[in-house]
Amino acid sequence: MATPVFLSVGAEYSALCAALHEQCFTGKDRWSTEAFESLFSSPGMLTWISVQQDKPAGLLMLRHVGDEAEILTLCVLPEHRRKNVASALLRQGCRNLREQGVETLFLEVSTHNHGAVALYKNWGFTECGLRKAYYQDGSDAAVLSYCLFNEIV
Repeated sequence: MATPVFLSVGAEYSALCAALHEQCFTGKDRWSTEAFESLFSSPGMLTWISVQQDKPAGLLMLRHVGDEAEILTLCVLPEHRRKNVASALLRQGCRNLREQGVETLFLEVSTHNHGAVALYKNWGFTECGLRKAYYQDGSDAAVLSYCLFNEIV
């Protein structure tokens, strides 16, 4: 497998981010171009697109404030799943956050998204909360945290 390429992107990539998100999520879980534009206008946003063979394969969007950060979205196109794209994006994001003095990374993930839950648990994320009926489909959200000074998986 070729060395991954990561594009650090901003608001000018909102339409591409929305197109990637649309291929990875269903219904109201999809974010529009306008949603991405709004997020990019917030302080502390960091976003990368993973490029495989000159085509987008995945997306990671983070927001950080002080010594904490949260994953807003991590998505990998179906044809690139189970090829370490998500882990490569996480490594990229964690390295950058560490360089900025961030200590803890948080996220919410549907308890029905078994693949994502397994990925994060494999990385060493730990459950620190539960949000009942958080998602449109009624599923709960597990709130996970990760100490950025752990060794990267």
